[in-house]
Order: sequence, then C-alpha cells, then structure tokens
Amino acid sequence: MNPHDDSQQNPYFDQSDPPRQRAASPKPYTPPSAGPGGMLAGEPTHPTVVGYLFWIFGFLGAHRFYFGKPLTGAIWFFTGGLLLIGWIVDLFLIPAMADEANRRYPVRTTDYTVAWLLLTFLGVFGVHRFYMGKIWTGVLYLLTGGLLGIGVIYDICTLNTQIAVEG
Repeated sequence: MNPHDDSQQNPYFDQSDPPRQRAASPKPYTPPSAGPGGMLAGEPTHPTVVGYLFWIFGFLGAHRFYFGKPLTGAIWFFTGGLLLIGWIVDLFLIPAMADEANRRYPVRTTDYTVAWLLLTFLGVFGVHRFYMGKIWTGVLYLLTGGLLGIGVIYDICTLNTQIAVEG
C-alpha cells in the first residue's frame, strides 16, 4: 500500500480527478543584476536627458541622429531643423523618440551614450572606434582624420546599428 496514493486512503477519491500538485512556493526577491557594460537591464540605452542635450544642436539634427533617425537627421541638418520650426516641435517629441530608441536598441557592452559623445567630440580621431573595440579602424581614423571626414559621417548615420549588432 502506497502512503501517497489517495485512492487507497480516501473512499471519496474520484479516479477522474487530476493528480494534486503542491503549490509553488513564491520566489524570493532578487535585485536586478547589472547587464553588459554595468547597465541594469531596465536602464534606458538612450536617456531622455542626453536627447535634450543633443537637442541644443538639434537644428543640425544631432538629437535625431542620436535616437537612430538618420534620414530626418540629415533633413534637419540641411534645412536648419526645417527652418527651426521642426526643431522647436522636437522639444516636445524627444520623450517619445527616447522611448522608441530604448525599445529598438538593446543593452550592449558598449554604452550608446558614451559612444555618441566620443563620436561627437573626438570622432575624427577615431576614439569612439577604440571604445567600441574596433582597434584597426580606430587607428585608420586616427591616421586619416576619420577617413577625411567621410568615415565620421558614416558613423553618425550608423553608430546605433553598429553597437546593436555588436552583441
């Protein structure tokens, strides 16, 4: 006789009932762990505050490039932020652009914001490429002034994607 068999001990046991299972004990709280690059899994890849800092140069399309919108970034660049009207409108659209970029670009070991700041201020020297682990092209940019600026323009248009496919 099996002590765990309900059919032997309980005369009211219905053979068609599914076997009883123990209720799962609740899992203890574990704090969120840091992901690649020390970022928490829930941290934004493109913070809104940084977007507003790039917006200061928004009439050149800087914030649009930062949020992964190279086409409209180029339009903003060549039209002065659509004659400054689009630039002012973007002041209110930045939170939505940040949310979209945070959903679109996953957390990676390379921090998007650090890479963008390095590209913005030291791009012709290839410092952002060294930061991303692309040593050979970093040296090439360093020796050629960012391939005479053409490589920097390429990176402005594709930096988010380059980081996203890294992982």
